[in-house]
Amino acid sequence: MHDLTRSNWLGLWTLYLREVRRFAKVYNQTLFAPVVTTLIFLAIFALALGRAVETAAGVPFMEFLAPGLITMAIAQNSFANTSSSILVAKVQGNIVDTLMPPLTAHELTLGIAMGGVSRGIVVGSVVALTMSLFVPLHAHNIGAILYFGIMASLMLALLGIAGGIWSEKFDQMAAVTNFVITPLSFLSGTFYSIDRLPPAFQHIAHVNPFFYMIDGFRYGVIGHADVNPMIGAAVLAAVNAALWLLCHRMFARGYKLKA
Repeated sequence: MHDLTRSNWLGLWTLYLREVRRFAKVYNQTLFAPVVTTLIFLAIFALALGRAVETAAGVPFMEFLAPGLITMAIAQNSFANTSSSILVAKVQGNIVDTLMPPLTAHELTLGIAMGGVSRGIVVGSVVALTMSLFVPLHAHNIGAILYFGIMASLMLALLGIAGGIWSEKFDQMAAVTNFVITPLSFLSGTFYSIDRLPPAFQHIAHVNPFFYMIDGFRYGVIGHADVNPMIGAAVLAAVNAALWLLCHRMFARGYKLKA
């Protein structure tokens, strides 16, 4: 078991700051661009479905849609931050600068993941503030908003670390994004309530961890959830624990990191 009293806190803090500064230096690309993209999604659905679908789960459709878009902005930017950090370092050959300092696998996982979480939370906050100018946003349960927002960000940050370590070139990372992240995102109930799906597809949705992060965050905002939020909280905790162990083992073994 990791001894927290012997952790390299200075090294961990330095690694975290490096990850934050990576996205802060190019804020036009890492912070503002996701806001514009999310607002475009909102505008498209408002124009395309605004009249055809007036309500969802008993609330105005745009109020139902907004929490899902915010969650996806949080998650996708967390993934982008950690995956690019690892993969770019590997491709450029400077991954050794990350591996040489006296940091344990636990500290490497924590520092890089928290950098991704920070970007996700910042992007999500900016998206929410901007979106509130066009869609009424509420806070039904602050605790649920914070928990599911952070857990969603952590889950995708850990996925980004695992994907970045596994990938040896940008084509492989693109495959992870196109065949794993995007399908799970669009089939997570971001744009609809799974109550409207046939029973068989509802069962499929229940094995998608992305569904629980969307559903839980939506509950925190509008008070509606397709499943018990406590179940969603437990699922995300279990998935994040498994991903953490995976990333820790990858760093500990030097999987595809050391020659």
